[in-house]
Order: sequence, then C-alpha cells, then structure tokens
Amino acid sequence: MSKSTGRGLQAGALGTFDTVVMAVAGSAPAYSLAATTAVLFGAVGLAGPAALLYCAIPMLGIALAFSYLSRIDVNAGASYSWVGRTLHPFLGFISGWALVVSATIFMVAGSLPAGSMTLALFDGDLADDTALASVVGAGWFLVMLLVVLGGARLTVRAQLLMSGVELVVLAVFALLALLHSDNARAFDWSWLGFGHFDGLSGFASGALVAAFYYWGWDVTCNLSEETRNSRRTTGLAGLIGVGIVFLLFLVFTIAVNIVLSARQIEENGADVLAVLGDEIWPGWGGRLIVVAVMLSTVATLETTLIQVTRSLFAMGRDRTMPAALGRVHRRWNTPWVAITVVGAVALAMFAAANALGSVGDILSEAISAIGLQIAVYYGLAGLAAVVAYRGMLLRSPVHFVLGGVWPLLGSLFMFWVFVESLGELSATAVAIGVGGLAVGLVPMLWYRHRGSDYYRPDRLDATRAIAPDYPPGGHAVATSRSHEGLSTDF
Repeated sequence: MSKSTGRGLQAGALGTFDTVVMAVAGSAPAYSLAATTAVLFGAVGLAGPAALLYCAIPMLGIALAFSYLSRIDVNAGASYSWVGRTLHPFLGFISGWALVVSATIFMVAGSLPAGSMTLALFDGDLADDTALASVVGAGWFLVMLLVVLGGARLTVRAQLLMSGVELVVLAVFALLALLHSDNARAFDWSWLGFGHFDGLSGFASGALVAAFYYWGWDVTCNLSEETRNSRRTTGLAGLIGVGIVFLLFLVFTIAVNIVLSARQIEENGADVLAVLGDEIWPGWGGRLIVVAVMLSTVATLETTLIQVTRSLFAMGRDRTMPAALGRVHRRWNTPWVAITVVGAVALAMFAAANALGSVGDILSEAISAIGLQIAVYYGLAGLAAVVAYRGMLLRSPVHFVLGGVWPLLGSLFMFWVFVESLGELSATAVAIGVGGLAVGLVPMLWYRHRGSDYYRPDRLDATRAIAPDYPPGGHAVATSRSHEGLSTDF
C-alpha cells in the first residue's frame, strides 16, 4: 500500500536524482530550443545568447528564492502558499493562478508541436496540418494524463526514459556543432554583450522569451510533498536543473548563430532545430533532432500537468477553489479530480485551437503570453523569500546575498520585464497574458467571501520556522502550516 501523508499525496516517492530529472524535464531543453529559437531571434537577432545569459542570472535568484522558501514551508502549491503567507493572500492566489493559467495555455502550445513533430517523422507535408496535429497532440496529452494519474513513481520512470534519450541526442549534437566547419558566420563575442539589443525595450523582449526557455524547473517544489528530504532536495534540484539547461541553451543558441543564416532561422520557425540537425549531420541529423524534440515536448507536458494539478490540489485543499480539487485517488495518491478537470479544459482548448491559425502562429502568441504570467509568479516568489527571511539577512554574508540581494534582484528583474514588455507585445499576447490573470479575480473574491482560512494566514517567518543556526549547521523543522503530520477534512 502506498504511504501517504494526511493530505493524501504519496510521501517519499522521489529521491534527489529523480527530482533533478524532473527539474531538467520541466524546462524541456529540446522543446524550448525548437519552439522558441526563431521567436528569440525575431526579438533580438544575434543577441539570443546574451538574452539567455543575462536572464539566467536573475533566474538563479528566483531559484534561490524557491530553495529558501521550500526549507520552511513544504506545500504542493509552492509560490501560491509562500506568497500568500508572506506578502498577502490575494497576491498568493494570483501567483498560483498565474501558474495554473500559463500551464493550461501550454497544454495547447506544447501538444500541437508534439503532434506536428510526430507526423513529420512519417510525412513532412502532414506536419503543417493544424487539425491533424491537434488530434495527434491530444493523443499524446491523454497518454501523459494517464501517466500523471498513475502517481509520482510512474511519472519519474517515464521521465527517465524520455529525458534520457533527449539529453543524449542533445549532447551529441552539441559536440558535433562545435566541430562543424561549414558555417554561415564566425563566432563573435559580441553575441554575449549588449550591442545587438535594440535598447532597453529590445532587451526586455528578449528577456521575456528567455524566461519561457527556463520556465518549468520549479516543478520540483510542486512535488515537495512527494519527495524525500524535500526541504533540502527540491530547492537543490531546481538550482541544478537551471544550471544544466542554461548550458544546453547557450551552446545551441550559439550553434544556431554560427551554422544557420538569418533567412534559414526566419523561414523555418519551429523547425529550426531540425534544420540545424540536417546542417550538422545531413540525412539523419534532422530526424534525430525531431525525435529529441518530440520526446522533450511530451516530457514537459507531463511536468506541466504535475505543476497545474498540484497547484489546483493545494487550492482545493485550502478551499480557495472548489474543494473537490483537493481530493486524491485512494490507490494512486494523486489529485484525480484536478487531473480530470485539467484534461477536460485542455481538450476543449485543442478543439478551439483549430480556429486560431497555424501551429507557428499559436506558438508565437502563447509563448509571449506565458512569459508575462511567468514573470508575475516568479517575481512574487522572489519578494516572498526576502520577506520570509528578513529577520535573518544580516546574520551572515551568505544569508544577505543568497537569501536577500539575489532573490530581490531576480524579482525586480521579472517585474521590470513584465512592465517593459507590455508595450512591445501584440494585443493578442497581452490580452491572453493579462486577461488570463484578471479572470482569477472571480474565484479569488468568491472564495474570500465564503471565508476560506487561506485568507487568514499563519505568517511565514524563517526566524520562527527554522533552527537559529540554519544554515550552515542547522536543520529545518516543520512549520505550523506544513503538510507533515496534518490532516484535512474534505
């Protein structure tokens, strides 16, 4: 019988290695490169490597914030819980809602390419058929839905297979790219500087796209209630995951600049990585890259499903959304109601996607909209870490820099990118991004009126939640709102 906590999720299902795998799979290296490289090039041209580099620095600050916060509050809702208990419950709900909306949008943005690339393996002409791609993508989505429903252990086993093949293929092509001699242009160190950006607004546009590249590593924190030694493991795995995908993103973006011409990048859109593969290894290269991207896409559908369903589970448990969302399956210890609801909504969106245009059009608008929502909940989490640790920041330089300055800079960077990008994005992207957040005001005000305890929080304070000498020598102890040892009456 599965071991479960009083709140129903399966405790101790994942170890450190499993969680690192989930962090890398959450950022979906191959998918992010395939779906976003042409969008990034369109935004900043040859400055793509610089955008990824300078976005990685504040992103590490956000990863540090998640790491510090996970030490003092183990909760499947992650930023939804932390922000609500430090800044304000309304902001906490918006933080959780931003993740839910961005992940739900991604169900379409990710499933369509999965279907398109599956078709491309058999017939390249079929890949541009949005209707057929939607059907095949929906099939992949349903498979991942069943895997997630089957529990955390089954989820990780599937990830080990898919992400393992993906990373091996990417590593081989990264090495081949370095040895490739038929180049469109020579490497230029200016690609890592600020000279290719079109002012601050151009830099902000690039940073918004770069945020989408990195998004997903924080799935480790949504799995915290199912992870062994989660107060240490979830944050550490997130930091390792950001480091791994940063190296992959930087190498491949530089390889695209070197090997492909601007025309090749602009004309091929979401197929740009396959074109790179063909240039590096004619014949087999493109097909192998397509396989890696397809596996990456399916893998990140799985991690995104985990993020949105665990967040909705936490909301249902706190009665800030329908309480049924907080129910778990008796056998699999998974939030089956939340999984079913997300599946139904996503399938309805697949049907609607056919009216929106081509796969490329849908991807471009969705990536920008998701970037806005990512900036909101990452920025709020960075502030939450500073507030939660405010009483400890002057105890040591480590606390001050890693728990205060770096997360704060990461937070301010995310908010700046959000504001600066509003004037640069299309009306459709802004409507989806901001409008999606605004819809969250309805359930927030409704359940606040109904008296959810979430809106009367036990404040999160690191000085009360952890031992006085932590870190370096102490160990976190359970907070009063931690999941450990508690039960919830549904």
